Amino acid sequence: MKQAYSWYSQLIKPSFAPPSWIFGPVWTVLYVLIAISYGYVGYLFFTKKISFAVLLPFILNLIFNFSFTYFQFGLRNNYLAAIDILLVLGTLIWAMIVIFPFVKWIAYINIPYLLWVSFATVLQLTVTWLNK
Repeated sequence: MKQAYSWYSQLIKPSFAPPSWIFGPVWTVLYVLIAISYGYVGYLFFTKKISFAVLLPFILNLIFNFSFTYFQFGLRNNYLAAIDILLVLGTLIWAMIVIFPFVKWIAYINIPYLLWVSFATVLQLTVTWLNK
């Protein structure tokens, strides 16, 4: 994995790219929020308070979220990572919209995640463009 991060550090990045040390703390906080909110969504589904249609975007979001690291650092593929981050953003927006009528705080608690993924999407698309 160290070689993958070395590879990433050599890519051309935009001037607004944050230093690499910021990603760990930011994702730590976000994963706590995700675990709490997504865990509660799972609880709502298993107690039959929401349908699978409401749960689905949360599941897809986790799949796409965890796939990003593999695409970016495992395969070292900016194009797949760019597509994947768009899917992370899209499923997050979908999830926030479908859960809002049932449990508003879950949508609200995911606003920091939405802001970070929006920024990460712009960053990834820019890195992909600069390194084509």
